[in-house]
Amino acid sequence: MNKIRKGDEVIVLTGRDAGKRGVVASRKDDSYLVIDGVNLVKKHVKPNPMKGTTGGIVDKVMPIHQSNVAIFNAATGKADRVGIKVNADGARVRVFKSNGAEIQTA
Repeated sequence: MNKIRKGDEVIVLTGRDAGKRGVVASRKDDSYLVIDGVNLVKKHVKPNPMKGTTGGIVDKVMPIHQSNVAIFNAATGKADRVGIKVNADGARVRVFKSNGAEIQTA
């Protein structure tokens, strides 16, 4: 079970974007996440008349390793760790480690 999923609000812990918050847009693989507005790079793009695109410098969102982010707990306003708890009906749910509140999935 992935502790950080698509749609979760996360905060960046390390790197040049430390302290920024964003929403997980997608997972590239088991360990890399794409987060909206975080880890932006400049990419030089050549024009392609066949596709009708113009050249220039564009901003591109790059993946970031999941160990460099933590889930954001809105109740405390800080980063938090994620735990797994089993409900009475046997379903596994994600909870915040600090206060034990269930994480609402998007």
